[in-house]
Amino acid sequence: MAEGLLDEKRPLAGFLDADGIRDSVDSLRAAFATRPGVRVLHTFAAKAGSLIPVLRLLADCGMGCQVAGPGELRLAVEAGFSPAHIVLDSPAKTRDELRLALALGVAVAADGLGEIRRIEELRSPGSPSVLGLRVNPQVGGGSIGATSTATAASRFGVALRDPGARERVVRAFAERPWLTRLHTHVGSQGGSLDLIAAGIAETYRLAEEINSSVGTHRVAGIGIGGGLPDDFADDEARPDFAEYATALRAAAPGIFDGRYDLVTEFGSSLLAGNGFIGARVEYTKDAGGRRIALTHAGAPIATGTVFMPAASPLRVGAFDEAGRPRGGPPMVQDIAGPCSFTGDIVAHARKLPELREGDFVTLQDTRAYHFSTPWAHNSLPRPAVYGFAGEAGGLRFAQVREAQSLDSVAAESGLRQADALTGLHGRH
Repeated sequence: MAEGLLDEKRPLAGFLDADGIRDSVDSLRAAFATRPGVRVLHTFAAKAGSLIPVLRLLADCGMGCQVAGPGELRLAVEAGFSPAHIVLDSPAKTRDELRLALALGVAVAADGLGEIRRIEELRSPGSPSVLGLRVNPQVGGGSIGATSTATAASRFGVALRDPGARERVVRAFAERPWLTRLHTHVGSQGGSLDLIAAGIAETYRLAEEINSSVGTHRVAGIGIGGGLPDDFADDEARPDFAEYATALRAAAPGIFDGRYDLVTEFGSSLLAGNGFIGARVEYTKDAGGRRIALTHAGAPIATGTVFMPAASPLRVGAFDEAGRPRGGPPMVQDIAGPCSFTGDIVAHARKLPELREGDFVTLQDTRAYHFSTPWAHNSLPRPAVYGFAGEAGGLRFAQVREAQSLDSVAAESGLRQADALTGLHGRH
């Protein structure tokens, strides 16, 4: 607030801790570095922070990038990731997407046997792309159904326990020497470490079966997608990367013996504790015996929290108009957003010091999902995002993304084509 990044004219902004992100990457790398000779490419799931400055910071830290679709691929290239360190994994790749990935040399995780056949049509013998197949080990779902990707009827990958599926996968690798990687993703949010490890262990056993059947080391790499479940209770990350790696070693020790290249795919766990949203309290009111603070931090930037509050609860901080912690006895309050529907509440019945008009709240643990992929409900403009580094009292800030202008909102809503429909004439 002293820098003028939050005030009455700028009532909403996102903030990212650049040093914290670097520390998270270091922790991830250390967790997998306990066994010499194991080759690991740590990729960042671009969907968790699809802002080019964020991606460039991670590339500068030596990370790779997992992308889903042509937009994220473009962002990864612009951010400076080497094509050899980019993995394209999405369930509905077009031929044009595949042609581009193969031309660039990006690794591709085919989502099914039909896509394997499509790649076979498009690839040239000299393509440098590492090509693999995503499988669904069908080990079950976690506590959040919407984020579970290894259920019996999941739409991702080849369902290994369906009749004949495992045999078809083995045959696909036997017939195609250019298929050299298996990929799996069990889901992170709501998934226990035991569940995630069980899915990866099943994929490792499939790799062993394929190599034994083919009689050569055909599967050279295993992509272990899916990251850690977030813990929103405090500033400690639980479970952490070391616990994750320990669970994998217990479930599939052979995966760390150096015979397989590993590709990880962490997203929100690298950013979750390294960001927050600041929002102005525009009004307060009382309704039904409940105090409500109306802020600018609602569904557009906290979409998951608004629609699945039990799965994505956020800690809330209360500050006065000068940015000082708000004091006073706690009272039960709802923190509401600006959208024109009843459910736009980011925190229900929280005990906080009494908030007043002109105060500010912070939403903790708001990773870059919130900043980079806002929902344009009510055509609300996207907020500015800033990065910071240093110690309290000596922080340095850098703008990551400008606040969206109303001119931009109008342009995205078809301003240049304003007369397109009024100029159409015809008969029904």
